[in-house]
Amino acid sequence: MTMENNQKSVPKKLSFISIYFLGINAVIGSGTFLLPSTIYHYMNLSAIGVLLCTAVTVSMIALCYADLSSRFKGSGAAWLYSYNAFGRFAGYELGIFTWFLGCTTLSAEVVALLTVLKSFLPIFKNSLVYAAGVVVLILLFSIINFFGRSLVKLVNNISAAAKILTLLAFIIIGVFFIKKAHFTPIIPKAALKGPLPFLKHFGAAFTPIFYLFTGFSFIPIAAKQMNHPEKNIPRVLIAVMTSVTILDCLMLIVAIGLSGSKLGGYSNPLASALRTGVGEWGFALMIVGMLISIFGVAFSASFNTPSLIASLATEHGMLPKWIGKKNKHDAPWVGIIFTAILSLALCTQSYLFLVACTVLASFVQYVPSILAVIKFKHSDEYPTHGFSLPGKYTIPVIALIISCYMITNFTAVTLLLGGAVAVIAAGCYFFIDHDKLADKRHEEFLDSLRKKI
Repeated sequence: MTMENNQKSVPKKLSFISIYFLGINAVIGSGTFLLPSTIYHYMNLSAIGVLLCTAVTVSMIALCYADLSSRFKGSGAAWLYSYNAFGRFAGYELGIFTWFLGCTTLSAEVVALLTVLKSFLPIFKNSLVYAAGVVVLILLFSIINFFGRSLVKLVNNISAAAKILTLLAFIIIGVFFIKKAHFTPIIPKAALKGPLPFLKHFGAAFTPIFYLFTGFSFIPIAAKQMNHPEKNIPRVLIAVMTSVTILDCLMLIVAIGLSGSKLGGYSNPLASALRTGVGEWGFALMIVGMLISIFGVAFSASFNTPSLIASLATEHGMLPKWIGKKNKHDAPWVGIIFTAILSLALCTQSYLFLVACTVLASFVQYVPSILAVIKFKHSDEYPTHGFSLPGKYTIPVIALIISCYMITNFTAVTLLLGGAVAVIAAGCYFFIDHDKLADKRHEEFLDSLRKKI
């Protein structure tokens, strides 16, 4: 009887489909609804080709993560890979940056959600109401996560399914109102003046599209809460990237077909495009879909981020053990509180500032993760279990070149902020290590006293 009760009390692991929906929520965010106008402005119809090129390049980085996730079952993703490849300090620094990424993503999406609400609910323009909305949303996510995976799985699956259905509705409804004349021009005249202008336009479209896919790196963070992570995570990464690429391509084709050259001037491109085709109800449908999408990304970040800081504390003792404490629902409650506090503080900043922080933290974890793939392939120190990256060094080398190119696009202010985070984290690391060394010496001293007595 006791054994049966213990078995029932063990929380269920996340299944393949739940991990897939978690990945969909992490990748499809506000950018899916807001960036089509930007990429069309720079490349017109050929923006679809740019999107496919970007999807291929980002998928190379995602494949590196698939290779790494097949080698390890532990939670933590990028920091865990760097820890095993380059040592304790590298893993710790990357872990702090990845946790910072999760907090900035959560904060950015909360700010975006409330910004969208302002457009049709003027009450949110009041600073007190806006602040109350921030607190309510962060608390709501925290409360849901306190109850562990069962409730998280339900909310996440509903959110991701609603998001996919909204995009499918846009594609299926919009395709009947497409006008062939809207598919011209194919390339802007300014981009046809020579190789350099073309590359400039291509790069201007490539960069924002690249950011559409960056959420994939959150998928392996909570690996220990998943069924067979070393097999399921690589499959999910490939499935998510394929699904998102198909949806984004179809979405962009329909949006261009509905609006033509007007698409480049819309602030809410998909909503405005569908309004052009079917009227106001189409605009309302897409606004609701946008809110669901942003909510889903915020929720996904609120679930993964506490697991990350908890794994830093529990798996290799990089943080005090009490930070990794969990409740009876197997939820990292201390990590949830820490994440909520930092996210609330970050929500006082502007959306664009938070986006810049998110992008920087994303690329900081890509480079060492890709280098870890190269090292493990060379040493075979941690063999794969279920997925092996084809082509040996080819894919990680290309992914590394792309990542380094993207890092050159950051401003000096953003890089300075990243440096500040790294320095502060390093200071805390050496303080924690010194504290642990003092505790160890104290225990050794007590043991020697006991032996004498």
